[in-house]
Amino acid sequence: MAAFRTFWNSPVGPKTTHFWGPIANFSFVIAGVADTQKPPDMISGNMTAVMCGYSGLFMRFAWVVQPRNYLLMACHASNETVQLYQLSRLASAHGYLPKKEEPAKK
Repeated sequence: MAAFRTFWNSPVGPKTTHFWGPIANFSFVIAGVADTQKPPDMISGNMTAVMCGYSGLFMRFAWVVQPRNYLLMACHASNETVQLYQLSRLASAHGYLPKKEEPAKK
């Protein structure tokens, strides 16, 4: 119970925007994961690049803000990962990345 009380009253606990902001931002991650099932021609390269920049900047912010916000850092690291995957799908679909060669069948 003491651990819960400490979490509840912490500067990044559920009584603050330092908790609810990252929780809301996880919707970007969920949307990005859902978009991995769509065809690559539906990916907006501009928006995906902007999301990569946004997540990169806010990862830095989460690290330097006091108290350090690890939940925000995890949220934006997850979003960065998903968006970079989307960019790789887009680049592959446009032929910018080499295709994986399948081993020759005998």
